[in-house]
Amino acid sequence: MTTKAISTKDIAELRARTSAGMMDCKAALEEAGGDLDKAVEVLRKKGIAKAEKRGGRVAAQGLVVITAGKADRDVAMIELDCETDFVARTDGFQKLARDLAAHAAQHAPNGVHLGAVLDHQPFRGKTVAEAIKEFAGTTGEATTFRRVAHFAVGAGTVQTYLHHNGQVGVLIEIEGPSGDGLNALGRELALHIASADPIAIDEVDIPAGVLDRERRIAEEQVAAEGKPEAIRPKIVDGKVRKFVAERTLMGQPFVKDDTKTIRELVTAAGKQLDGNITVKQFARFKVGEA
Repeated sequence: MTTKAISTKDIAELRARTSAGMMDCKAALEEAGGDLDKAVEVLRKKGIAKAEKRGGRVAAQGLVVITAGKADRDVAMIELDCETDFVARTDGFQKLARDLAAHAAQHAPNGVHLGAVLDHQPFRGKTVAEAIKEFAGTTGEATTFRRVAHFAVGAGTVQTYLHHNGQVGVLIEIEGPSGDGLNALGRELALHIASADPIAIDEVDIPAGVLDRERRIAEEQVAAEGKPEAIRPKIVDGKVRKFVAERTLMGQPFVKDDTKTIRELVTAAGKQLDGNITVKQFARFKVGEA
């Protein structure tokens, strides 16, 4: 295998993604030829690292801001990043982030996108990209409009959660019998998502490649443990089911009451509100998380 030089930055990123030890990360990167994704698999196959939560971290400080164009119906969320906490705390940076969120509530396409989707739109007498570049010039730090989410609905509700420090934010769209009960459920689900960090709503929403990877890792783990051939498929299936339960919103235990899953919580709410409730989409932004 052709290898590249392993840098301390690569090791640090792999540690952030897996929580594995420094020397384990270095060895895994060497075995994977410097490929970070393959190094994650190496660590997991050896049982050194658990399933990573996200695709890694980026070196960033910044702010998540949520703005409603219309309460419970039309809401936008943005993440604006910079290099240091010092700049992130300035009035100028925070005002830019608020203005971008207000702009997104009016002009961003529905769904979740990279911030670049708004680059060429008029903003503060310039374009969005030009305004951000101008601000970066005043601070001497790279400033990045990382991503934007905009959920606008005719039926159902859009609810939010924003952590007090502006580092984690969530939007969630759910459909069901409209009213305070549905809104309250949406807020509970948004708080849960902020804490539990699901990667999808349900199993069908997980990319096939991710499930294939989990099955491949489980097969190699079981083989390395020396389990009898006859029972290996059943053990592998169990590991994959466990992954799905832990990483999908509907399968996760509710953070406020781990005796029930989110699916059970939603089903019970539907009975109470006399109608079906469906989670349509969600977005979770955490500053510095890729």
